Amino acid sequence: MKMKTAVSLMTVMSALSFGAFAAESISMEQAKGLQPMGTVSAGGIDASPSDIHQALNDAADAKGAKAYRIIEARQGDNWHTTAELYK
Repeated sequence: MKMKTAVSLMTVMSALSFGAFAAESISMEQAKGLQPMGTVSAGGIDASPSDIHQALNDAADAKGAKAYRIIEARQGDNWHTTAELYK
């Protein structure tokens, strides 16, 4: 029983610590003074705005960014977004 509790606790702590390092969406005002480090795009998404933010968040995390700012968003049959990344 103690092993199941320990594994459950480690899973929860791992999820919380991962969330602490996730990139966050910021405004133009918040981006002032931060150092840009490139861009990422997410396209072909037929989903809600929260799914688009999640796709950008995942892409920003993969590049090691602490924050991102959406600089382009288009909606036709699918969403396409581009975000600037910040250190």
